[in-house]
Amino acid sequence: MKQSTEKALKLIRAEKFAEAAGVLDRAISAEPDDPEGYILFGNMLITAGQPARSEAFFKKALMLDAASAEAQFGYGNALSESGAYEKALDHFEKAQVNGMNSGNLFYMIGLCAMHLDRAGQALASFQRAVELDDRDTSARFQYGLMLAKFGQLAPAEEQFKKVLTLVPRHADAHYNLGVIAMYHHDPAGARLHFKRALRQNPKHLLAAHGIEQLKKKFPERSEK
Repeated sequence: MKQSTEKALKLIRAEKFAEAAGVLDRAISAEPDDPEGYILFGNMLITAGQPARSEAFFKKALMLDAASAEAQFGYGNALSESGAYEKALDHFEKAQVNGMNSGNLFYMIGLCAMHLDRAGQALASFQRAVELDDRDTSARFQYGLMLAKFGQLAPAEEQFKKVLTLVPRHADAHYNLGVIAMYHHDPAGARLHFKRALRQNPKHLLAAHGIEQLKKKFPERSEK
């Protein structure tokens, strides 16, 4: 199975999904009781944009190994891609119980919790994701958003600035720094970040709206 999965992974990375499916189909036929082939086939289908089809493969993997954290995580990914956040969260939490402890897992738990309006769980999960992988800018950005949601603007600002050290062209980080600057009655700082957000994404409607709001509230300063 290992040789087949390595070959399939290379094909998946090259987006040669039909060829990868052939390799995995043969591997599964040769070793039908090995959950690894089903897990990888399911992950491939998610990557190929077919999360609904992938669910059957994760179910089969869990029938073979109910304690597989990888299968639980993959199943959770498939469900979250389909918008079934409650069910997805259940599988992610089972993956954690079964020993998975990765930044990506806590990021996905945070996203599901956020969609389910469980702000406290989302905040804690994104914080843990950043602790486990300090270069994960997606997790760090969401962590900043949740901190801001709880009114913790100083630590939120710190997170958005850290995002920009890793991804200087992160338009949404600039936008949120602009919002925080407006809250602190710093129109010059707000305008600077809104303009930078628009420079990176000319279609950033929220940043454009922010600049218009500045022109109304601080006409003299915003025009400088």
